[in-house]
Amino acid sequence: MLAVAALLLSGCSTVGYYTQTVGGHFALMAATRPVAEVIADPATSPGVRERLRQLASLRTFASDELGLPDNGSYRAYAELQGEVMVWSLVAAPAFSLQPRQWCYPVVGCASYRGYFDRADADELAAELVADGWDVAVEPVPAYSTLGWFDDPVPSTVINWPLDAFAGLLFHELAHQQLYVAGDSAFNEAYATVVEHEGIRRWLERYGTRQLRDQHRRNAAGRRQFLALIAMARRRLEVVYASDLNELRRSAEKQAVFASLRDDYHQVSGVPGDHPRYDRWFDRPLNNAHLASVATYSEWEPALRALLDRCDGDMSAFHAACRELAGLSNEARRDRLRMLSADAPLAAD
Repeated sequence: MLAVAALLLSGCSTVGYYTQTVGGHFALMAATRPVAEVIADPATSPGVRERLRQLASLRTFASDELGLPDNGSYRAYAELQGEVMVWSLVAAPAFSLQPRQWCYPVVGCASYRGYFDRADADELAAELVADGWDVAVEPVPAYSTLGWFDDPVPSTVINWPLDAFAGLLFHELAHQQLYVAGDSAFNEAYATVVEHEGIRRWLERYGTRQLRDQHRRNAAGRRQFLALIAMARRRLEVVYASDLNELRRSAEKQAVFASLRDDYHQVSGVPGDHPRYDRWFDRPLNNAHLASVATYSEWEPALRALLDRCDGDMSAFHAACRELAGLSNEARRDRLRMLSADAPLAAD
């Protein structure tokens, strides 16, 4: 998640937004301590101490096996309140799945905006809804400053399953490895492919059988979720491209979302098997929710296919992605469409 970094590196957007972003980030840094200090602190819980001891080997694996930056990030720990680091706001038009872009100096445009305070995100969300936008405000457990700062491990993720914790580190370090100003979908797909490949390799070498089995179940649930979202997107694109009047289009739109929810409940298995997706569906859905998912998954099959073409060589993959990054947005998307043509969804 990069929206906070965008404001940290820009001159300003609005004074209020700039103030909350900088204030929130410096509050985070004030809560940060070196990992060795936290481990040595008698007040540190055994679970946190053990996870921080595992952190060093994960950082080494990220650099040695995945070609990710060997820098000062994720060598410190930030104790925060709650399970959310920032809140991400995504907006889309009532009859479009293309997310609104917020643009900043240095880092270009992003398809989401980050807030440390939920109330600030909700205030903008209410204004956008009043103007006719579909809006989603989502919790974000961690974010990257793209290597401009040494990012700490936040307490919001410290109790995650070890494979998910490792994946988060790989994902955020990938953002520090490569970032294309103004192309959120490419950035997130690149980081997601690195994340999933990193988890696969780490589990193959170090994972327990139980952890590997659980990861396979989670990966299957994710593939099923993305397939349902892709189907709903295709149906909505037909509705939005039609010549139906606004009232009919609204009715068809709601029918697609109702069908999406029904389809999920039919294929999701035993309630509680996938609590993350249960929570996702347990709310009114709109275009912004689908746009948020697409930002992370749209080009993932293409970049997974590119990794396969590189025979799994991470150095070659990073170099190939840097070559894509050097293209214009239009040329990059053309290349990604070609890679996507026959690419299966990543198997994780």
